[in-house]
Amino acid sequence: MRLPWAWGTSPDELFLGLPCDAMVEGPTVHLDRTVDCAAPASWGYRWLSQLALAPYSYDLVDNLGRRSPTELDPATEVVEVGQRMATVYVVTEVEPGHSWTGRLSERGERLSGPLAVTYAAHPVGPDRCRLHCRMVVPGRTRAQRVRAAALAWGDLLMIRKQLHQLAHLAGRDAARVGGGEWRA
Repeated sequence: MRLPWAWGTSPDELFLGLPCDAMVEGPTVHLDRTVDCAAPASWGYRWLSQLALAPYSYDLVDNLGRRSPTELDPATEVVEVGQRMATVYVVTEVEPGHSWTGRLSERGERLSGPLAVTYAAHPVGPDRCRLHCRMVVPGRTRAQRVRAAALAWGDLLMIRKQLHQLAHLAGRDAARVGGGEWRA
């Protein structure tokens, strides 16, 4: 299964268990997006944590025209349960240095139904990682599957841009310090 359900994701990553998998009841549909990142996972995670500040996609569309920051903000170093991310998610679980998981905000769920997400930086070696976004939505009824398909196509370009932007910034920062792991 590929577009629109998965983009850039390896078969192993498709079957990888992530925290968001258990957050939506009943049959579900997974939307996986993954990109290579020329930086250690610690740098990838730092940039995934920057989603606390901005969506890092098409700023004109999803950030009211404000440019997403291109330098790390120390205020995003620690992701906490209850924190808002990418303007629409509320964090429910954190694995520091690796992933954060969340749900749509209460208002978001009222408007479009349940959706859970995990953003993760998977190490692929000492100086590379894969940035992975998985969204999970209900898929029991025909209407839910149609909603999932519309979301999959609609979000495909947005998440692709977002992950590529974050991977670029993480790679740039890792290169600035010689490509090593980031340590607090």
